[in-house]
Amino acid sequence: MKIAALVGSKREDSYNHRIALFMQERYRDQLDIDIKDIASLPHFDQDDEENPPEVVQQFKKEIREADGILIVTPEYNHSVPGMLKNALDWCSRVDKVMTGKPVLIAGASPGFLGTVRCQVHLRQILAAPGMAAKVLPGNEVFIGAVHQKMDDEGSITDTGTVEFLDMVVGNYVNFAELERKKEELAGNGNR
Repeated sequence: MKIAALVGSKREDSYNHRIALFMQERYRDQLDIDIKDIASLPHFDQDDEENPPEVVQQFKKEIREADGILIVTPEYNHSVPGMLKNALDWCSRVDKVMTGKPVLIAGASPGFLGTVRCQVHLRQILAAPGMAAKVLPGNEVFIGAVHQKMDDEGSITDTGTVEFLDMVVGNYVNFAELERKKEELAGNGNR
C-alpha cells in the first residue's frame, strides 16, 4: 500500500520526523511510506490555485496517487503547525486530492498530552468539505514524553508504545483496504 507521509515539523532532530522514519522502516512489509517534502511548498495563494507552481502540482499528484496518508505532527500553540496546514490547504482546493483518502494521524511531544489538541484541530480540518478525508476512527496516537521513549538513533524503545503502534497500523491497513473496496463498489476506483 502506497502511503504519502506528511510530517508537521522540519526541525533537524524532530521527534515526529524520527517517528515517521521509524514507521517507514518497521512497517515496510505492510506500507510503502514515502515522506513528502512539505517545507518546500510556497504559501497557499488563492490567486494561484487554478495554476499552482510546479512544486505544488507535483506534490498534489503524489497525494492523488497515494493509497493513503500518514500525518505525523507536533503541536504548535495548541494547534496544527503552519507548514502542515499550508500543505493541507493546497490539497483542499480545485482537484481536492485528499477526498476519500484514508488517513492515519500520529503525534509526539515531550509533554504529557502528546499533541492531543493539535489532533482535534487536525481532524476538524480533514473533515472540511474541501478535504473530506477518511480519518481512521478510534485509534488516536498521542506519544507523550517521547524523549524518554526513543533512543539516539530514532528507534522507539518503549515496548508499550511499539505494541500500540503495531495494533494501530494493523487497524489502519484493514480500514484502508475496506475504504478502497467501498470506493471500487461505488465506481470511484481511480480517485
